Amino acid sequence: MPPERLQKVLAAAGVASRRASEGLIAAGRVQVDGQRATLGQQVDPDKSRIEVDGRPIGAAARTAYLLLHKPAGVTSTTADRHAETTVLDLIPTALVPDGARLYPVGRLDQDSEGLLILTNDGGWSERVLHPRYGVEREYAIALARRLDGQQVETLEAGVDLDEGLATLHHLRSMTGTEVGRLVDLLRPAPPADLAWYRATLRQGWKRQLRRMFGVVEAPIDRLVRVRIGPVRIDGLVSGRVRPLKAPEVRGLAGGGGRARDESQPAPAARRPPARH
Repeated sequence: MPPERLQKVLAAAGVASRRASEGLIAAGRVQVDGQRATLGQQVDPDKSRIEVDGRPIGAAARTAYLLLHKPAGVTSTTADRHAETTVLDLIPTALVPDGARLYPVGRLDQDSEGLLILTNDGGWSERVLHPRYGVEREYAIALARRLDGQQVETLEAGVDLDEGLATLHHLRSMTGTEVGRLVDLLRPAPPADLAWYRATLRQGWKRQLRRMFGVVEAPIDRLVRVRIGPVRIDGLVSGRVRPLKAPEVRGLAGGGGRARDESQPAPAARRPPARH
């Protein structure tokens, strides 16, 4: 579609009359592709993201909420001239509304893998990320050898990082059944002799788990995000993507998906027997 004056596009979308739309633009209530709009601005409604008071109109109003199992080695940024593959390269075009610009909700390090959400709904994304809503992230952590008692105690007590005290909400050993189910989803498959743990975060500092485990001299071999709020990795193979279900979208925006029973402490990571 050829570009048209913004006030005409707003009127055609049923936002307001052209005269009233001019007033909205002049008042700074309209944005085009994240920038404050100007009177007389030319836009292509099929390609531009147009928002009035933060609410999208036109093609941008068609929202998408996708869940990707990001493989290791893929960057979470949508555009990186140094990256061979970005997360957008893994999204089938059939799942992207025409004209929509998807972006990740938060980040997942290039060398980490697991769940990553992509959307074009900025307001919803902010609610998922805001610490006030307390959306948990749970990770499967593979180590070359099991943690000893002192390492577990240090991690459970919290580790001082540059940002402050880094804490784990839960830390426990994974069961053999859990490991088997997870390994079936990973590409490439991990070595069979790794020691697997689960850790839950409510903080979101950069490379937090790798830094915490580095402090106790337990470098992480594989780091897989297996849960974001109420959304779990169940059955989603590395590199695959699926739309989020409506209850998942609502649950994430409302801070759902904390530990199932917070009145009970999580099982502690098993400590080795004391040596005499």
